Amino acid sequence: MDIDVSVVGRLIAGQFPRWAGLPLRRVESSGTENALFRLGADKVVRLPRHPRAVEGITHELRWLPRLASGLPTAAPEPLGRGEPGEDFPWPWAVYGWLDGRNPVPGSLEAPGLLAEDLGAYVTALRRIDAAEGPIGYRGVPLAARDRFVREALAQLAGRIDTAAVTDLWEQALRAPEYAGPPVWAHGDLMAGNLLVKDGRLTAVIDYGTVGVGDPAVDLISAWCVLPAEVRGAFREGVGADEAQWARGRGWALSIAIIALPYYWDTNPPVAENSRHVIKEILAESR
Repeated sequence: MDIDVSVVGRLIAGQFPRWAGLPLRRVESSGTENALFRLGADKVVRLPRHPRAVEGITHELRWLPRLASGLPTAAPEPLGRGEPGEDFPWPWAVYGWLDGRNPVPGSLEAPGLLAEDLGAYVTALRRIDAAEGPIGYRGVPLAARDRFVREALAQLAGRIDTAAVTDLWEQALRAPEYAGPPVWAHGDLMAGNLLVKDGRLTAVIDYGTVGVGDPAVDLISAWCVLPAEVRGAFREGVGADEAQWARGRGWALSIAIIALPYYWDTNPPVAENSRHVIKEILAESR
């Protein structure tokens, strides 16, 4: 759905008139789920771009208040829940603005520090009481993604080394399934959901996929964001054993494989990140 400044301005004026006079501008992003608009100097408006993204907004608004105080980095602070309006059919939200920029894989300012910070974040999130937590969007066994991965690989034939990637995927499927108690996981620790300043992790955003289950999914940053030379430090920081590390690698690979053909022509930054992840995992296996 196309969302412009005029639509957002009318929503703000109608539902949060105290903010109606604040400057409003779109925030450029390669994100596929939500549109972002900066409101004044210290707020951001987040609106789902399609029906499937609506649940993520309501999910985030419910669980963020429970999680934020236990995290070592900043998280989005909900300031107001918007309701559907004449020009917009779904719930939306206003949050406090968080300063920082997304890290660029391959051009990190301080990879070792970021690996340390990511390890501390994942560890802290896992320690939060998971009782009554919702099943994570990606808290399921890897095998649940097998059909989607193979369908994507068929579409990628001739464009990547599908034989080598298939072999890596099948290795991941052979890793022992998680047998421990459900724990919290963010579920989407990609570069676009991380904010850094002076090389340090300052905030993690977008909690639409947060939930409890297998914590291995939060290891994806090892291949999606971090370079090979600091992966060991990150792994040590989170205490991942061989099986968990293998599942984490499988999660990173499956996300990249499924996204690549879908976004090949429509979202170049996402497609390029998927190619980067596949390349990193292939290089590591060799």
